[in-house]
Amino acid sequence: MGKPAQGGQQQLQEAGQDAVAGEQKAPQYSWDLRAKIDPKDYTFSGLKNETVGRLPGKVAGQQFVIQDCEDCKIYIFDHSATITIDDCVNCQIFLGPIKGSVFFRDCKDCKCVVACQQFRTRDCRKLEVFLCCATQPIIESSTGMKFGCFQYYYPELALQFKDAGLSIFNNTWSNIHDFTPVSGENNWGLLPETAAVHDYVPLPSSEELKAVRVSTDAAKSIIPITRGQRQKNSDESCLAVFFAGDYTTANARKLIDEMTSKGFQLVQTKEVLMKAEDAHRVFQQSALEFILLLEKGPVVALEFNGDGAVEQCQSTINEVFSGTKVFVSESKASASQDVDNFYNFADVQMGIMRYFHAFK
Repeated sequence: MGKPAQGGQQQLQEAGQDAVAGEQKAPQYSWDLRAKIDPKDYTFSGLKNETVGRLPGKVAGQQFVIQDCEDCKIYIFDHSATITIDDCVNCQIFLGPIKGSVFFRDCKDCKCVVACQQFRTRDCRKLEVFLCCATQPIIESSTGMKFGCFQYYYPELALQFKDAGLSIFNNTWSNIHDFTPVSGENNWGLLPETAAVHDYVPLPSSEELKAVRVSTDAAKSIIPITRGQRQKNSDESCLAVFFAGDYTTANARKLIDEMTSKGFQLVQTKEVLMKAEDAHRVFQQSALEFILLLEKGPVVALEFNGDGAVEQCQSTINEVFSGTKVFVSESKASASQDVDNFYNFADVQMGIMRYFHAFK
């Protein structure tokens, strides 16, 4: 048999080299390069009389499990996907922003600070929770539950809320749905307005966790403190709506500071997308001047309560936000209808979002 032609011989050599290279270096796939996750890094189980936690960046959107802990102080200073807390007794717990759900089961005598998309309890007794929840919190077969508005700060918390897909303005902490009500009894109530977070969940005492610069001062809270379902002090409320832009959050916070410093109370806040037809329903005759602004992104709405709220809100917006387009109620007579129009619309929108999240 003759020798292969020179070109053929070269091809055979290259093929042989490729084969050797293939043996030396197998193809790598993205799932091979991913860091292996050890479940123990995302679990606290069977602990007693301990202070434990995770620093910012250590959970990074993973699921977390807390179970069978007693007399413990637990701090998750990071965002997570979901968290389940089972069979915990007399624990003090802080949970950073949770993209999905947090589920307490068979827990009793626990004090918690929690931020989440969905909150649920089953078969729990005497939980006291400072809560930020984007959807309506649900309790089931649970008694002695008390709720307050989330108030907490550390430098990484704002970015963690973004990473978890949570808005600091969407917080239905006091709008509890009791799945298993008992006639003549109330399974839940609200914590006192004067309740201070550090009296329930103290600042961490371990050297490692002290490195997180925590403040429980309500004035520094990443979440605006709202009255929620508590009875309003006045029959006068005012609606202010900021439109999407570079400073929307900062502007909303500035107005909250200005109004609350003058004794007015922030009842509720909401961040939601609006369409042109929504503007007509909510803003009525002034809708046309705001329709184009809706294309830039979600609006942030604030309800303030107190005698003279409308006049003070108008005055503050004219003085402090003169170059910014803001919707504000025109009169005391129209303000309550403004509030109802906006929040009825927002509740429908949030309901649609809940349905979407549940079935996507």
